[in-house]
Amino acid sequence: MNHVFFLSNAGWKAARETNVYDYVIVGSGFCALAFAERMLKNRPASRILILERGSFFLPEHFQNLPLPYKDTLGGLSETFPWTLSATTAEGLDGGYIRWQHGMVPFFGGRSTLWSAWCPRPTVQEMDGWPAETIRAAYENFASAERLLRVQPADKIDEGQDAAQRRLIAATRPVYGELQNRVQGLLAQGATSVPGIYRSEAAPLASAGEQVDGIDFQKFSTPGELLMLTGERGDGHPESRVDIATECVVEHIVQQNGTATALQTSRGVLPLGNAKLILAMGTLPPATLVRNAFPDTANVGERFSAHFITSIVARVPKEELDPHGKFGDLEMSACYVAGTGPQGYSQQYHIQLSALWDRHPVKNSGTALRYMPDVVATASMAQLLSSEGYVVFVCAVLGELDYRNDKNWFRRNEQDDDPTTNSLLQVVENKSDEETWDAMDEGAFGILEKVLSSGHIQYWHGSPDEGEWTTVRPSRDERRVPALVHESSTLHLGREASAPVDLDYRLKAAANVYVTGGGLWPQGGSWNPTMTMVALAQDLADKLSAAK
Repeated sequence: MNHVFFLSNAGWKAARETNVYDYVIVGSGFCALAFAERMLKNRPASRILILERGSFFLPEHFQNLPLPYKDTLGGLSETFPWTLSATTAEGLDGGYIRWQHGMVPFFGGRSTLWSAWCPRPTVQEMDGWPAETIRAAYENFASAERLLRVQPADKIDEGQDAAQRRLIAATRPVYGELQNRVQGLLAQGATSVPGIYRSEAAPLASAGEQVDGIDFQKFSTPGELLMLTGERGDGHPESRVDIATECVVEHIVQQNGTATALQTSRGVLPLGNAKLILAMGTLPPATLVRNAFPDTANVGERFSAHFITSIVARVPKEELDPHGKFGDLEMSACYVAGTGPQGYSQQYHIQLSALWDRHPVKNSGTALRYMPDVVATASMAQLLSSEGYVVFVCAVLGELDYRNDKNWFRRNEQDDDPTTNSLLQVVENKSDEETWDAMDEGAFGILEKVLSSGHIQYWHGSPDEGEWTTVRPSRDERRVPALVHESSTLHLGREASAPVDLDYRLKAAANVYVTGGGLWPQGGSWNPTMTMVALAQDLADKLSAAK
């Protein structure tokens, strides 16, 4: 693969010894693509080197691939370059949280395995953020959505008449009558549930018509990055995008606050005059920064993430479809937002997926291909036992309180490996308990009061073995022990306590810049990817303007 797409040993030797780069990007996920694509658009002569710690894994999102690739989803594709504190791992302070999901250590990062939900946060939902950063995000939301190919679920099959939908339904699921029904019920009644204040068709990074005529194609970065390596700006033969894989950045070598080289698993890479862009997730860059710039204030002292409630329910089809308009295979996806009793410091949202499948075994491969949220979806056992029912899957994400000083990401003095010598501790506090209670009640309220008239049933048991009853799942059943969407370890701000300034520059360094969820002053609950991309584009604009 190195000789086809990536730097061979000879190419890597040239990168270290003779090539000159303007930007060195660590990571190959969303932020790496967003920065590189925008920088090349702004300055076509740019010379960019991308370093990826892992190897080539998947060419695109696993949902776009044949059915067996579903087995790549889950813990086996993640790595955890940190240690959990005993307090968290063993639950010594109580609560439900026991671990943090890892990173995907392959070319493309998590983009090949993500859910692809891309809501635009409102100004109110960016509570605690600097006004300048909110403005920058809003100025780039549209371009971020274009890059990610975001489309609302209700636009996927918009404009199709009944005959066309029947034709489409013969080959794939339809986002049609079920989508309209669920969305309509939410529009009428969602805000009657305490704490719920808005709902919308789920914005999904799934529009495929710009690529090859396919109508639903989950977005990922590998193909997009490889396209950049083959492009040269008109009249700029010196322009280049090189990618080196299986290259772990172990340490940033710095002199007087300027990063001068990277110690990597493939040898030392001099930086020269290049600017260093950290686009490697949230926790790994904090480890790098702490080791290279030990005097940087508050690295990892702020930590937020999203905790999860998972609920699977079913409602009789006749209740949602009294006139028999649903086809054989229909899906819907809606985003529902709410807050706890303290308002926007206790945000949560419901990723509400619904599936009506008359032939679940026959449709299994097709259904997976078009599922709105593969991280939270109905199992075969749940579908086979639900003849005559619409199945709802709720992934409810709540905001971990960033103000909790018991949550941190600090140096692990017992680990000598500079790529993993960090310790993560997460302890739920009273605010988290309030948020979690509020979001559970909000989800049950949506299901029981808005989407049904009392004939709802809940799944109890594992995805592959269980039963349906009218009893709500208990806290132990519905609350997930793993966190997602970690954030805030290198938060930005104008105050002296923030490690990163409003131009995304690490304050302790002259030429090191940060992207991704680590920048978040407050985590919110909304899925972060689209906003991460918008701010990475803004960073490219700022550095373009500064040259």
